Amino acid sequence: MDSYEAIITKRDRREYDGRAIGADSLHRILQAGRMAGSSSNRQPCRLIVLSDRQALEALVPAGPGTRAMLSAPLSIAIALQEGGTGFDVGRVAQNMMVAAWSEGIASCPQGIRDQDITRKALKLPADFSVGMCVAFGYPAAGAAQRESRKRLPWDEMVHHGTW
Repeated sequence: MDSYEAIITKRDRREYDGRAIGADSLHRILQAGRMAGSSSNRQPCRLIVLSDRQALEALVPAGPGTRAMLSAPLSIAIALQEGGTGFDVGRVAQNMMVAAWSEGIASCPQGIRDQDITRKALKLPADFSVGMCVAFGYPAAGAAQRESRKRLPWDEMVHHGTW
């Protein structure tokens, strides 16, 4: 699948079939996140592959809707160093999700709100917080196909030169 097709067909999924994510796919997902640009090339993001079940279960109460990580064969936390921005986190997450989808691996971003729970669960250094987690897995066969939600009309979204 080419990058444009991956971008326009990607849908967040929370239902996974349980198959493990292979080492090559994991490497490509992590590399896509690692290669994301950052403001002034500060590279404030670090990636934590959440393979420790106990840490993952301790992390779930840190945000609403995070239970999908418990059924996902792969979850990755994007840690952000002080001074970094949510934009940096978003670029890393989107790169990883598009790279995964190009290989048929679905994903869903997971919001993290309670940094105290997160720091304890993941043993983060004091100058880091978690900007977001992402759950990954092959789509469950029985899950309904997700259609794109309605988007703003082109003329309402896109302006040239001035509003």
